[in-house]
Amino acid sequence: MFLALWEFEVKSGCVERFQSVYGPQGEWVRLFRSDPLFIETRLLHDPIEPSKFVTLDFWQSRSGYESFRELQHAAYDAIEKYSESLMLRERLLGHFEMDGG
Repeated sequence: MFLALWEFEVKSGCVERFQSVYGPQGEWVRLFRSDPLFIETRLLHDPIEPSKFVTLDFWQSRSGYESFRELQHAAYDAIEKYSESLMLRERLLGHFEMDGG
C-alpha cells in the first residue's frame, strides 16, 4: 500500500470550505475515486491549531498513484488551483510505502 501525506494551514474563514473540498465526500476524493487503485482519503484536523490539517491519501501502489496523476493531470491541476485560494501553506510531508508484515 502507498500513502501520500500532506499538511495544510488554512486561511481564516476558509476552514469549512477546505473541509468540504478535502473531506471524505469532497472534490479530491470524487476525483480519486475515478481510479480503481485509490483506496481512501482521511482528513485530520488539529484540535489545538484549528487552521492545521493533514490528509492521508491511500493507494494500492505508488505506480498506481503516479499513473493517476499523469492521466488526470488537468483535473488534478484544476482542483489544486482552486484549493490554493483556501490556504496559507501546503506541504508534502512525504510518500510512504506500507510494509506487508
